[in-house]
Amino acid sequence: MLTAQEAESLILQLTQPLDPKDDRETVDLSAAADRILAAPVSGTQDFPHWDNSAMDGYAVRYGDVAQGSTENPVTLDIVDEIPAGSTPKKTIQVGQAARIFTGSMLPPGADTIVMQEDTQREGDWVKILTSPKPQAFVRHRGAYYQAGQPLLQAGIRLSGADIAVLATAQCLQVPVYRSPNVAILSTGNELVSPGQPLQPGQIVDSNQAALAALVARTGAKPICLGIVPDQPEILKAKMAEAIASADLVLSSGGVSVGDYDYVDRILAELGAEIHVRSVAVKPGKPLTVATFPKANSNRPVLYFGLPGNPVSSLVSFWRFVQPALRKLSGLRDGWEPAIVQSKTLQDLRSDGKRESYVWGQVRLTKGEFSFEIAGGSQSSGNLINLAQTTGLAILPIGQTAIAAGESVSLLLVNGLG
Repeated sequence: MLTAQEAESLILQLTQPLDPKDDRETVDLSAAADRILAAPVSGTQDFPHWDNSAMDGYAVRYGDVAQGSTENPVTLDIVDEIPAGSTPKKTIQVGQAARIFTGSMLPPGADTIVMQEDTQREGDWVKILTSPKPQAFVRHRGAYYQAGQPLLQAGIRLSGADIAVLATAQCLQVPVYRSPNVAILSTGNELVSPGQPLQPGQIVDSNQAALAALVARTGAKPICLGIVPDQPEILKAKMAEAIASADLVLSSGGVSVGDYDYVDRILAELGAEIHVRSVAVKPGKPLTVATFPKANSNRPVLYFGLPGNPVSSLVSFWRFVQPALRKLSGLRDGWEPAIVQSKTLQDLRSDGKRESYVWGQVRLTKGEFSFEIAGGSQSSGNLINLAQTTGLAILPIGQTAIAAGESVSLLLVNGLG
């Protein structure tokens, strides 16, 4: 049985990212948010595009105002007014100034801005009541970016700020990685879909809906293949279909040691190389990780056989699948689980035999994380108190308790990690 760290390392080694050429598509700028950039982007224009003012005030020649003060103000002739978006009409000569606004082009001849608060206007004249620094409040052309230089690097998830940069560079068509295809199936004779009437002994399949939502949140494309009964031939056909159609496969159930747990056996029959069969974690000990060669690609298809218990399935996704999906998607870095240090507000306990995860809510107050355990039973079958989970407190192997007020490692989930 592997430790969580050993399993994580092995899974990330097995995960090969999408190819930046073969797995690339071009999307409109309006559709590029949260996509992974597949190629570096460069701009064709300097930024700022031209010298401009960082303040409302007056564009002047520094030599004219170097000695200005409240006691001995310098008086200049206002020869132009330059609203934002317009082109200067005059060249500033000795003894002249132009009224200027934030973002407006600097007129020829001027090299310094005096902000409005340090002036006094009288008709077509302005008194300069201070001695500014040379080139004060001037944003020079190309000061922030020079045309042709790398603007954004490949392998980043495009945020709102990145979209602003692309818009400024007038990059209307954006090269991004395609969304990975993730096939999802649930196994078990006892399962029914959420829309079916529930008969005695049956269980609603919550795993497929939950996993599809989590997959979509990573930017991948869930392909839901439904519920498959514990019948080897039917299961084998559906697993083969999933493997052929996806970059990564998630099945839940059928990976333990019961009489109806067929997944590992069928994976072997289909030609899989099985790398992980169980992990020393709680919940989520039964975990199968396998690979299949992918036609016309050096990147294998990853297969994750997750536990059937709802909490175990989701914890396994957060701990092991989500990092693999991040790497698969083309992200350059930052695949690993987001683990931070926090203070627990209640006592935490485990049997110490496996790395144990306790779920609950994380708060960030004045720069410090705190963790509050979810009320009710911390059972792998209790899906109800998993609602609104934002973090998993981690109790290492060999540690049976962490007292309230002490530090604990937290795996951030559901948008926090």
